[in-house]
Amino acid sequence: MLLENRVALITGSSRGLGKAMALAMARQGATVIVNYRSHGEAAEAVLQELRAEGRKGVLYQADVSDANEAQDMVRQCAKEFGRLDILVNNAGVNRDGLLMRMSDDNWRDVIATSLDGTFHCTRAASRTMLKQRWGRIINMCSVAGLTGNAGQANYCAAKAGVIGFTRAAARELAPRSITVNAIAPGLIETGMAQDMPEAAREQLLSRVPMGRMGRVEEVTSLVTFLASEAAGYITGQVLVVDGGMLA
Repeated sequence: MLLENRVALITGSSRGLGKAMALAMARQGATVIVNYRSHGEAAEAVLQELRAEGRKGVLYQADVSDANEAQDMVRQCAKEFGRLDILVNNAGVNRDGLLMRMSDDNWRDVIATSLDGTFHCTRAASRTMLKQRWGRIINMCSVAGLTGNAGQANYCAAKAGVIGFTRAAARELAPRSITVNAIAPGLIETGMAQDMPEAAREQLLSRVPMGRMGRVEEVTSLVTFLASEAAGYITGQVLVVDGGMLA
């Protein structure tokens, strides 16, 4: 059990990769805080699935783009469990559109959730982790933050910002045994990928040397490892899980 007795907060974990990470961490012994903003029924289903397997978990509703809500969530979680060992900044939204037609709201929504939310939660969690002299912070970004995608200027900018933030935070927090890393998935078998137009999905798939989409487990196993004691000397890194797309 890699994460026995650890407490993990995963933002945006009511569905998709976030849900898969919550289940994977709980199965490795962590007490998991399932965060959601608006998908309450889906979050409750995740919690029930955890408990059906005999795992420990709680729900917490908060909008991470709101600094006060993010701070309150982290503070309350640390108070309830007496510690906070792992933070996975996973919450994000998509508001795709061509740059010349992109509204200010669509730009701000994506930046506020993915980039501001990562900052808000990390700032709050780092205070607890610094006192503990131990912590693991994992920021979910995307290959889009490394390469850029037409029609996703807001999303690419947010994820590229997360990468820069990860490297800066890693330097600041390393002296207290707190690691900060980012994971950049490529085309993964999630609802988001399945909802893409078939032509767009096939076009992306043609760029993957392995010739297939990644399995969710191929991302969650890396997240679990980075959250463990075994990854204590890995920090400031962007680990790409893309089947060779960027090779």
